[in-house]
Amino acid sequence: MIELENISFRYKGGSGTGGLENMNLTIESGETILLTGESGCGKTTVTRLINGLIPNYFDGNLSGRVVIDGTLAVNEVPLYTTAERIGSVFQNPRSQFFNVDTDSELAFGCENLGMPEAEIADRMEKTVREFAIERLMGRSIFQLSGGEKQKIACASVRMLHPDIYVFDEPSSNLDISSIRELRECIRRLKEDGKTLIIAEHRLSYLRGLADRVVYMKSGRISRIYTADEFEKLDVAKAQEMGLRPYGKKELVPARREAETKIGRSMVRLSDYSFSYASGKEVLHISRCEIPMGSITAVIGNNGAGKSTFVRCLCGLEKKCRGTVEINGELRKRQRCLSNCYLVMQDVNHQLFTESVLDEVLISMKHPNEETACAILRSLDLYDFKDTHPMALSGGQKQRTAIAGALASEKQIIVFDEPTSGLDYRHMKEVAENLRKLSALGKTLFIVTHDPELIAECCNYFVFIEKGKVLWSDGWNQISWERLQRFFAFEGD
Repeated sequence: MIELENISFRYKGGSGTGGLENMNLTIESGETILLTGESGCGKTTVTRLINGLIPNYFDGNLSGRVVIDGTLAVNEVPLYTTAERIGSVFQNPRSQFFNVDTDSELAFGCENLGMPEAEIADRMEKTVREFAIERLMGRSIFQLSGGEKQKIACASVRMLHPDIYVFDEPSSNLDISSIRELRECIRRLKEDGKTLIIAEHRLSYLRGLADRVVYMKSGRISRIYTADEFEKLDVAKAQEMGLRPYGKKELVPARREAETKIGRSMVRLSDYSFSYASGKEVLHISRCEIPMGSITAVIGNNGAGKSTFVRCLCGLEKKCRGTVEINGELRKRQRCLSNCYLVMQDVNHQLFTESVLDEVLISMKHPNEETACAILRSLDLYDFKDTHPMALSGGQKQRTAIAGALASEKQIIVFDEPTSGLDYRHMKEVAENLRKLSALGKTLFIVTHDPELIAECCNYFVFIEKGKVLWSDGWNQISWERLQRFFAFEGD
């Protein structure tokens, strides 16, 4: 049993985002709890209290206690005391890696606990099989996609066989196939009687697994639903609460095809390829044409080459070969660099300043505070304009990076998973801003696993598999059927 008793918390130097106010919650042993709510409501803070990162790692003003089985006060003991009982999978898997290769990462926790070599080998064999990650073994951590890193993070925690698992948005960077595998892993843990606490925005894959749903708002528990009560929640009401769909939902474009405005000019790629230093080719596109002015969804499974594709398009990869032609003009790498803006999958790599407002201002060719504040308002960030970006929640950081892209005057803007960690309402806000950018004549490339974002704003698609473009097209019956199959939206 886990008990949160009269918990209140405020991060040191923060502006209230992610804090908690007088929270009480009891989680029974073997129970699966889904924590949900809009970005910044305090979900991640709850997970950090349960696994002991607060107060052992994150400073702040804390009152109340977190108690396991009536005896272990998590917030009063060092982290190593709880390490064997509580395993954590973070939203950003890079933050929990200690090694440079996958095999060592899986073995690391067990080695730290001094387990016999034979037992470690046995656990690794079973874990690799359970997570279906055979092809990821013996790989460099740095050459994995975001979704592949998340799989390794989950597997490394499973190696320790803890009684309690804490997941902080584990599906945020996963493709549909990987989410199915994650669901299966959670199902097995549940069957084994493990206690699971899952903070999530993507809810549909947890249907039938969660015993209770804790809906949070502004640092408080607004309501606790049983699984049956949450199942019956009206779709319109759920959207009003800022929640993603819980059940299956058909992929329907928000705008009619006739209303889609796509330029006649093209971005043309010819004999486009990229290889690692080892010589392994990971991208090869014989020819591909994308309309200027489109909002193009770059889709495919984890590790297909999507992020490599857009990094090459932005001129970030020196060893990329082939030609890029825009409006009939050949563009060399340096020109691509000057004409493109990239919002990275891990936005922590591109947040540099001391405040959210400054992040927007440095993206402007001619800084204008009034315009910057208007952008922040459109993304629900104005109240945090003086906050340090590193004090924000994951979703708020994502929107801050998007604000910088909106402020830039680049011709082509690339977003790598822009709605990772975003709730329904903020996903809609991002989609609206992407449409505004398109209306200004910008060409947008969106690497995404988010079918709801695709339905809201995308009007062209590039499907990549094993480094090759299998198909590219706008909305029509054929592309709709392809997307339906890929995202496995079969309807009820």
